[in-house]
Amino acid sequence: MNQLFAEQRHQIIIHKLNQDKSIRASELMEQFGVSFETIRRDLEYLESEGYLRRVHGGAILKEPDYSREIPLPIRESIYLEEKRELAQIAIRYVTEGMSIALDPSTTNTQIAKALKAKFDQLTVITNSLPIVNELITMPGYTLIMTGGVIRQDEQSIIGDLAEEFTSRFHADIFFMSMSGVTLESGITDNGVGEVQVKKIMHANAKRSIALADSSKFGQNSFIKVCGAAEVERFVTDSNIDRNIVDEFSKSGIEIVYE
Repeated sequence: MNQLFAEQRHQIIIHKLNQDKSIRASELMEQFGVSFETIRRDLEYLESEGYLRRVHGGAILKEPDYSREIPLPIRESIYLEEKRELAQIAIRYVTEGMSIALDPSTTNTQIAKALKAKFDQLTVITNSLPIVNELITMPGYTLIMTGGVIRQDEQSIIGDLAEEFTSRFHADIFFMSMSGVTLESGITDNGVGEVQVKKIMHANAKRSIALADSSKFGQNSFIKVCGAAEVERFVTDSNIDRNIVDEFSKSGIEIVYE
């Protein structure tokens, strides 16, 4: 089986499941022009990775396990509309000419798209190749990209050089992405190298605004970044459980979702 094509099918399947919550194998066979055995292998793989549960004739959506690192191509299709929604909320805190730090994430890639649609002049500090590719056509933007080791599967730049380089810059706002957050464990993420650069961006920024789609509240991931109260506020989407908003508010932590 062509591996790249398999990855493309996996992305489409996850995207359709995220929209429709269920899918039929016969529909996938017709859409992709492949055999039942190929679709069966696709669904078995995605089930083993925790993205769906197979049922007779197809599959239903299973909430992703944020305690482990989800491959970038899959993350790009998960909760896409929620990420777009929160990006529009987050950029309200940006003004023309600001310096902004963006860590590598599919959420911050949506932030980059929202920024270039609204602002003509910004300075953006990042260790994300997709974010640089998104903004490189903006003539009024100053893009500062860290040096270091490229982590190919995440399209990010990590390592001692990236950390030392990042430490030189002090952004007006750091938009911090994450894999999970709870009041007890704070903000958590996966990927040791990315987390180290993230911590430096957080320490050096005048303001840190945490970004998390509604699915990430109540989730714990591998590495703690900081306490939930150590950021200015959280920005999420309108699907957030209002009980969670109330719980965070009682602890003095603001969640903005509209």
